[in-house]
Amino acid sequence: MWRPGFPYLERIPARLIGLHRALCVYSYVHRGTPEKPGLVLGLDRGGACRGIAYRVAAADRGPTIAYLREREQVTSVYLETSRRITLTSAPPRDVMALVFLVDRSHPQYAGRLNLEHQAHLVRQGHGRSGANLDYVLSTIAEIEAQGCHDAGLHAIAERLRGVHEIHASPQIPKVEPSLPNPS
Repeated sequence: MWRPGFPYLERIPARLIGLHRALCVYSYVHRGTPEKPGLVLGLDRGGACRGIAYRVAAADRGPTIAYLREREQVTSVYLETSRRITLTSAPPRDVMALVFLVDRSHPQYAGRLNLEHQAHLVRQGHGRSGANLDYVLSTIAEIEAQGCHDAGLHAIAERLRGVHEIHASPQIPKVEPSLPNPS
């Protein structure tokens, strides 16, 4: 949501029914390594998810999908599919969208981990795309900028940095390199 990485014509708030956002994927490349995995988001079964839909120009469709496959499918942990989403613009409207949902049969599927284990993985994770902590806190900042609250992500954020820092600024939080790492 906060770093799409491709050109787009529109960025529209949207809602997806039947899947929810969860820190349920071990990251071995972008936010961790096989030796010290991080934990990243996936769309998992059940519930609903508010997020952002991006509309790209017809000429950019192929290159955008290729880019997303290269970025998101490094280890093939996601299933690429089309789902009906609701754009929450005025008036709301339903459209089909490309989504990447987590493959529960993949070895990197973490499932539901307790908060302490999630916090440990996020603190230790650092991969090709940077620190796992930056990823989680940037995602929370974007969700808050949309006026949303994600109970699961906010609970992990409170473990990572403390309640007051999460709500201090609507900007992407700056991460200090001296954060404790209890591993």
